[in-house]
Amino acid sequence: MVTLANFFNVLKPQMVRNALDLVVDNLQIFHLYDGFDLQTTFFQEFGKTLFFFGGLVLVLAIIQGIFMYFMRQTIIVMSRLIEYDIRKEIFQHYENLSLAFYKKNNTGDLMSRITEDVTKVRMYLGPAILYGFNLTTLVIMVVVSMLRVSPELTLYALAPMPILSISIYFVSNLINKKSMKIQEQLATLNSSAQEAYSGMRVVKSYVQEQQMGKFFLGQSQIYMDKSLDLAKTNAFFFPLMVLLIGASNILTVYAGGILVVQGAITPGNIAEFVIYVNMLTWPVTAVGWVTSIIQQAAASQKRINGFLDIEPDIKNPVLQSTPKDLNGEIEFKNVSFTYPDSGIVALQNVSFHLKKGEKMAIIGKTGSGKTTIADLLVRMYDVTEGEILIDGQPIQEMDLANLRERLGYVPQDVFLFSDTIAGNVAFGNREATQEKIKEYTKYAAVYNDIASLPEGFKTMVGERGVTLSGGQKQRVSIARAFIKNPDVVILDDCLSAVDTNTEQQILGYINGAISDRTSIIITHRIYGLLSFDKIIVLENGKITEEGTHEQLIDNQGFYAEMYEKQLSEGDK
Repeated sequence: MVTLANFFNVLKPQMVRNALDLVVDNLQIFHLYDGFDLQTTFFQEFGKTLFFFGGLVLVLAIIQGIFMYFMRQTIIVMSRLIEYDIRKEIFQHYENLSLAFYKKNNTGDLMSRITEDVTKVRMYLGPAILYGFNLTTLVIMVVVSMLRVSPELTLYALAPMPILSISIYFVSNLINKKSMKIQEQLATLNSSAQEAYSGMRVVKSYVQEQQMGKFFLGQSQIYMDKSLDLAKTNAFFFPLMVLLIGASNILTVYAGGILVVQGAITPGNIAEFVIYVNMLTWPVTAVGWVTSIIQQAAASQKRINGFLDIEPDIKNPVLQSTPKDLNGEIEFKNVSFTYPDSGIVALQNVSFHLKKGEKMAIIGKTGSGKTTIADLLVRMYDVTEGEILIDGQPIQEMDLANLRERLGYVPQDVFLFSDTIAGNVAFGNREATQEKIKEYTKYAAVYNDIASLPEGFKTMVGERGVTLSGGQKQRVSIARAFIKNPDVVILDDCLSAVDTNTEQQILGYINGAISDRTSIIITHRIYGLLSFDKIIVLENGKITEEGTHEQLIDNQGFYAEMYEKQLSEGDK
């Protein structure tokens, strides 16, 4: 397509040459008929001939345009499709990577690779390849056409072109480096603004608006300075291009005029060469631009590959399996775990066994390793030592999707999506009806709160659920977990932000809902409404106490001390 489009493009200057030579050759003949009626007839025939050449140029332009349309439809659409595939592949790879990866890499960098870097690769796959091939074919065709007319005039006409191309190459590299610095500063600017917006409550609480404003102003000043520096470089780039193209046209007209006087070429050849020179302007200019795109795309693809080459720590051993329910028997055998990103030892030689339908409470101080047990059960991490068995099967051998589908996990750090309340609850079960959503929000004691909102279940909760209170977010999260109808329930301190009455209402439902399900409740409090088959107390990643409520009270350890303290606070 590119070659055919350029073929018809190169024919147009030749039509202009023939038309101009026709005018020059017949001008003297036209004047010989001064005073004769034949002059009018000659003028009419002459006009028809020129009109024919003009129509021919138009036809060639239309044919060229048709091939250019299909050319761009082919390669540009192809590049967009590949861009779509790359983005999809990166996103899917992100989803497969473990939590340790996200703790080591910031969100801004992840976003940059799936947006800016993919766009740069797409620019190589589309425009760079297109204009690179266009440059090659057009230069060959134009230079061959010029050499057939006059090698000497070709040399004069193309003399400034190498200088133009080399200059553009260096200037493009300079622009590229400055652009990269601007992109980096823009990322810093966006991160600063995002943190300020997300933490506006803290900013206002500490009366730091002015200081944050000064910091943002400083970052904006750096961005402005870098942008102005780039604008100055661009201001030098375009006049340089126009100057060298103008020099090439002047040389063509001057040298061509001498050759016309010598009879080596015709006046039409000068017009033809001027058109050829201007025709080569963009391809030659594009040399530096295409080179710059290739360099940027190579750097971006290297950054993308840097992530795509990372193997997920958590791999699904089963490619495809039939979904099946869990009985709920859970066993930890001498489990130890050290966080790979920080090296913190979270669990040391932890062992316990839960039969189907049993309830266990995990109690301990902050940082004792309670949440780590939940993360290991949903296999966000794999154990460092020991083994976790579910229904007698090692957790690493189970279908990961089925495992997580059958676990109902309410994390300590509640996360809600920027969606409606109904959408956040239905995230646990995409097939849930509106009636089911309302039913489970009643169980989680949040239905009345939602119903009192102007838009009810259609209320947008905002980024990370910012429009809801902490207790409301926790209760929506509970509804989201239970609407899955899970076989195993894991609740990680999910009632810390609710009042006593709401807590009792939720516990009443939980007590009934988990009566026949294996359940693990991680908490800082002792819930009188819930009866547990087993309670373990963690301290520094080790089990220091284990037993039933009565046994731990008799031990007079940390559990008994916490229970007495809670009772005394209740009396007050």
